[in-house]
Amino acid sequence: MPIRRYITVEMESAEIKRLNSAYAKALRMLDLVDRMDPIAEIVANKVIEVGTSGVTDPQEIAEAVVNHFRKVPT
Repeated sequence: MPIRRYITVEMESAEIKRLNSAYAKALRMLDLVDRMDPIAEIVANKVIEVGTSGVTDPQEIAEAVVNHFRKVPT
């Protein structure tokens, strides 16, 4: 499922495409296959947060998201 489902503000299609690419990369890096998993929604929201904070490269967004979740205590 594309990230578009989680976007709540108006964005240009190029920005959505960039965030969708970052989302797919982050899910692969986290070994998340099921996009209906509630954790995938958390990842999507973090991708949107990072992607709208000024980071524009999908790989950098994905890495920032993955690093965020690696730092979260269990």
